[in-house]
Formats: sequence, C-alpha cells, structure tokens
Amino acid sequence: MDGVHDLGGMHGFGPVIREAGEPVFHAPWEATVVALMRSARANGVFNIDEFRHAIERMPPARYLSATYYERWLEAVATLAIEKGLTTAEELERRSERPESSRDTRRRTPTTEPAAVQSAPGAPDAVVSPTSSFRPETSAPRFNAGDAIVTIRARPKGHTRLPRYARGKRGRVHAYRGFQVFPDASAHGRGENPQPLYSVRFEGDELWGDSGEPSQAVYLDLWESYLLPAR
Repeated sequence: MDGVHDLGGMHGFGPVIREAGEPVFHAPWEATVVALMRSARANGVFNIDEFRHAIERMPPARYLSATYYERWLEAVATLAIEKGLTTAEELERRSERPESSRDTRRRTPTTEPAAVQSAPGAPDAVVSPTSSFRPETSAPRFNAGDAIVTIRARPKGHTRLPRYARGKRGRVHAYRGFQVFPDASAHGRGENPQPLYSVRFEGDELWGDSGEPSQAVYLDLWESYLLPAR
C-alpha cells in the first residue's frame, strides 16, 4: 500500500529527535491502549496484519499529526467498529471530548504511568504476541548468499515490502522459516504462509549517491517478494 505511512527514504519530515530518559508510556491511557490491542489479538478479534493495515488507512494529515499510541488507538477503534463490536456513535458518546477539540500534542506526564501487567491467571497470549511461525510445507526457494531482486509492485492493500526497496538488488542473509504472509492475512484471505528471509541491501543500491560508505540495510522479506537476480 503506497501511503503516507511509508516514509522510508523520503525527505522533508525533519530530524528524528531522541527523548532523553523517555518513559515506556507518557500517560496512563497509552498503557490501556496496549492492553486493549493485545487482549483483542489474544481473543481473535483481529490479527497483527489487520491492525497494521488499519493504521495505514488513517487520513494522511491525521497520521502525521498523531502520536504513536494515538495511531494504535485509532486502529483499535476502527477494527472494533468493522468487526461489529461497537459503533462510531457509541465510541463518540463515550469520548470525553469530541475529536475536533482534542489536543494531540505530546504532553509530559505529571505522574508515572503504571506498568502493564497481566492479571493473576491471565493467559500468556494477552501479554505476548501470537507467533507467526507455521510448519514448513515446501523447501525454501533461496539460500543464504543467493543474489535476489525484489519485485516492482504498487499494491492497493497491506504489504511488508517497503516502497524504497522495490526493484532493488540484494543478497539473502538468512532463512527465517515459514511465516504468515501479511499481504493475505491483512485482508481476510487466509494465512498463506511462505518462506521468510533476511535480505541485505547495500546502501548505494537503495540510496544511490546519498548512501553512506559501508552502509547496509537488512529487511525481512517474504518469498513472493523476491526473484533470482540475473
């Protein structure tokens, strides 16, 4: 999906500012959002790929102005509505303030947020991601050291092949086993597990003259994204 979320390799968004002593959460509501997301996944309401795709579908201006966990919250709300758990009207009624008056600027918390912990006896899945590994059903097409080129594609839906790495030459670094294919899983088309590889790309292949000396990027990419290099 080509959208504003796919920022890799783009200019004009300013520096990445690292916050000294950044806490895990800036406010207690962020911890609540994490608990909601993990609980929904553990109970099969949605999967991680549907969740990521919901974030990608945010309006561009809203996506760029939202903080990290505001994006999570919007994705959880979007999926809760789409899965029939609630309605937009019900969520609006339960909101303390309407969206138009909500200040989305990051605030420094006045109190330390509580740590996220599972309740006694709660299933581990509530606090641990569900594994994406699946049994192998065929031999992987590529081996470590193989030269590959990524496909050129402009998918309308979710994909894990970033825009800046399409049509680029790389080399397989490692095989990661069979894993759920996000491009299918995000759209209700089943898991369609495929071999997953760690692929190394040289900086000048991705960035041209802007690449730094000895720079390399490693991406985890599914087999259907890759072709043998010639």
